[in-house]
Amino acid sequence: MRQRSLIAITAALAAGSLTLTACGSRDDSGSGGGGDKTTVVLGVDAPLTGDLSALGLGIRNSADLAVKMANKEEYVKGVEFKLEPLDDQAQPSVGQANAQKFISNKDLLGVVGPLNSSVSQSMQKPFNDAGLTQVSPANTGTELTQGDGWKTGDSVRQFKTFFRTATTDEVQGAFAAEYLFQKAGIKKTYLISDQKTYGAGLAASFKANYTKLGGEIVGTDNINPDDRDFNAVVAKIKKTGAEALYYGGEYPAAAPLSQQLKDSGQSIPLMGGDGIYSAEFPKLNKKAAGDLATSVGKPVEQLDSAKEFIKNYEAGGYKDDYEAYGGLTYDATWSIIEAVKLAVEGNDGKLPSDGRKAVLDAMAKVKFDGVTGTVSFDEFGDTTNTLMTAYKIKNDAWAPEFSGSPKLG
Repeated sequence: MRQRSLIAITAALAAGSLTLTACGSRDDSGSGGGGDKTTVVLGVDAPLTGDLSALGLGIRNSADLAVKMANKEEYVKGVEFKLEPLDDQAQPSVGQANAQKFISNKDLLGVVGPLNSSVSQSMQKPFNDAGLTQVSPANTGTELTQGDGWKTGDSVRQFKTFFRTATTDEVQGAFAAEYLFQKAGIKKTYLISDQKTYGAGLAASFKANYTKLGGEIVGTDNINPDDRDFNAVVAKIKKTGAEALYYGGEYPAAAPLSQQLKDSGQSIPLMGGDGIYSAEFPKLNKKAAGDLATSVGKPVEQLDSAKEFIKNYEAGGYKDDYEAYGGLTYDATWSIIEAVKLAVEGNDGKLPSDGRKAVLDAMAKVKFDGVTGTVSFDEFGDTTNTLMTAYKIKNDAWAPEFSGSPKLG
């Protein structure tokens, strides 16, 4: 990652007469003393309220930091970036409405987010129809990029506008299965899904890979992610002799599910994906010790490439943690900034009249050293980085146990 230092950003765009260009608004006030600048808006969509707001606020803040750094560095000459965050409340219908708001803003050239794969499904087609680039730091549903055919080896790119810095559930499910079976030595697992796009896909990938390795799924169930009383399913698990519970879903339901499991006398770990890898999980679960989660990449705290991001985030005064997707969000935002830079440099230093098309065309060429490592995208729009980490709750916090890439196929 390029060397960056955070200096407080105190000024919004200087007041002045604005004349509109085809994409972006021209600031004739000489903002920052650099002469005319074109405003490029980047959207960020995440749950900023509700049960998943801890993750969503980390996404918003990390995107905000990337925009501030780009502006301070004047990374794209003649361009001032502005962030427009919208709250999707983790609801697909709200996400779809947000997509239309982003599309209607002609100065907006790219969107970061959302958190939830189910929300993304409601946004992908409108963005694709509008030619508006979308980069998610958190969506892991394999079908979002490769379609349902990925399960039979017939992957087809779904939307030319969709990219992500998070790897897929195909990768995450395989990694979780390998870790639980080979590293933790657990041979019998009960499987539960919350039936949402993310949870169902992750559970299916885990099951396929775990059984392929020789593990036994001793029972399966679905739950309503809005429920908080899981004693009925906990009683069913107890009869199976399960050595672990794998949960496809997110932390608001996973935490009470785990605690009720332990309260029933079953001292077995609950394991989940990046949807439960949040500092909120052990806060909501007094008996979380030993529970497991997987998340994308290595812990940013262990990466030399993330040192400046962490320092700048702390200096930025954000009251919310950057959480699981902070580094991935910074890289997602920076990938769009890089695409804007390529578009400007390829047009004699000016933003092309069709900025959205130019940015989308440039995304295939984007490659840089980011917070989480080298950032680039494959032919499906998926990240080329498949590194994963398994975490365990120790002393009321997630501690990294093992990092690696799974064997696929």
